[in-house]
Amino acid sequence: MPTAILLPMAVLAGYLLGAIPFGVVICRPLGKDPRLVGSGRTGGTNVYRTAGVLPAVLTVLGDGLKGAAAVWLAASLVPGSDQALAMALAALAAILGHNYSVYVGFAGGAGSTPNIGAFLALSPNPLWFVGAAVIGGLVWKFGRMASVASLTLSVVLLASTAWLVYSGQRPPTLLVYGVGQLALVAWALRPNIKRLLEGREIRVDSR
Repeated sequence: MPTAILLPMAVLAGYLLGAIPFGVVICRPLGKDPRLVGSGRTGGTNVYRTAGVLPAVLTVLGDGLKGAAAVWLAASLVPGSDQALAMALAALAAILGHNYSVYVGFAGGAGSTPNIGAFLALSPNPLWFVGAAVIGGLVWKFGRMASVASLTLSVVLLASTAWLVYSGQRPPTLLVYGVGQLALVAWALRPNIKRLLEGREIRVDSR
């Protein structure tokens, strides 16, 4: 099958995978809906507010896995010289699907968890993923602001992809992902950025 068909297929598959609303699926048997609580998003932070630690952990795992799966699927679908571009675009499509899920009326999260999952699949070494995750986790732990942690993570991922391209470990098409993921996350977090600038951003209760 020609690449002109396989590439759009990989991107569409990435979106449909990313759009799986694990936060909604996991909370539904508990009689809860993260879209009705807090920020109204479906990601791990709002699931934590809605249903507690275990549902939040399961949501994070599911959301991270779908980001990685989108990249792995693209790699298997698109061979040759277009494979790297397909992987980068599928990663962005997974973030877009997470943020604007067709399954739940185009509601969603801010994209950070599928983003880090996609980066795991795109990285030449898992240590890159671990380093980025640790930095994002430390910002979350000490700041208790999911938006700040998400934005920090996206900046770290952009810097990481730039270095991987500069050092020759990954092709220049990886920068499509690096720049795109920051743009998607920042766009989703526009209300949070506004509150941050006004000093009104909400911290998540560590209890």
